[in-house]
Amino acid sequence: MQLSTRARYAARAMLELAANYGEGPLQLKEIAKKQEISEKYLEQVLISLRKEGFIHTQKGNRGGYMLAVSPREITLYDVIRSVEGSLAPVACVDNTALCGRSDQCVTRDIWSRLKEKIIAELSSTTLADLVLEQEKKNAQDGSVLYQI
Repeated sequence: MQLSTRARYAARAMLELAANYGEGPLQLKEIAKKQEISEKYLEQVLISLRKEGFIHTQKGNRGGYMLAVSPREITLYDVIRSVEGSLAPVACVDNTALCGRSDQCVTRDIWSRLKEKIIAELSSTTLADLVLEQEKKNAQDGSVLYQI
């Protein structure tokens, strides 16, 4: 099972916004450049996140994107779910009507438990947690982040 590019880019964009939380909006091109994401593709990803209420936009010269709520209140699961939908590894986990064997299928039970574990892991990680982890990684490899 692999997460889509859309999900990975959403996580990276939200990390960028979380790292700059409270410092004003970031322009699309700035986020795209720092995270090495196509501006056009990133714009589509951000639309989903805005619809979910995680980010909002500010128009004008100093406009851009910013988190609508604290990074402590947004989990990685929130981000992934907003662009991916269900994280079930197979469709019958969410809709037993798709398979007549759902009631006696032991592999479906495993897929259900896997989905629950993925959700639990992603739900236990906030954007604030990711920012701290990124800062640790940057400190270990000698990278320096300058913020004004």
